[in-house]
Amino acid sequence: MQAMEFWYDFASPYSWMAAERIDGLAAAGGLAVHWRPFILGPILRLRPDNPSPYQNAPPAQRAYRRRDAERLCASYGLPLRWPSSYPRNGLLGARLARVAPPDVRPALSRAIYRANFVDDREISDATVIGAIVAAQGLDADALLATALTDENKRGLVADVDAAIAHGIFGAPSFRLGTELFWGNDRLEQAIAWARQPWLSP
Repeated sequence: MQAMEFWYDFASPYSWMAAERIDGLAAAGGLAVHWRPFILGPILRLRPDNPSPYQNAPPAQRAYRRRDAERLCASYGLPLRWPSSYPRNGLLGARLARVAPPDVRPALSRAIYRANFVDDREISDATVIGAIVAAQGLDADALLATALTDENKRGLVADVDAAIAHGIFGAPSFRLGTELFWGNDRLEQAIAWARQPWLSP
């Protein structure tokens, strides 16, 4: 079965929308999904004109993005509640999702997203994350201990480096071979491309 990589950051509401939609759409398209948690901060810092770990959009664009996310969530039936601290630090979530067994990573990732964008819980807090893990029927202490090892921290750094090497600059991003699609609104296009590319590399 052909596979699609799904690169996502827990601070991104658009990544959350994609996370809620991707498994059903990919299955209908005959695609497997490899969930790849990462963090965008180090990538955003590479921008020569605005080396910040945040988007730092002007006020009008920030207002538009907020309303755009609200409209999209309403259209998908997702009960968006803006985090009281936005964007939240998704580092701990990424470290945790990275070491979660692949078969539970999608459900765990969606639970972390919902804690952030529906319940307004502080996902950078180990106690909050531990409760989310336990609610999924997993050993929270063991998974957190593994997530916080130096080996896993280095692994996430390597994943960010791999994302940069793949040309990834935002989240969510979808990769099919060497073909890259960026944005929740490109998910359907990525799946269509997997069925039959309409342009040679």
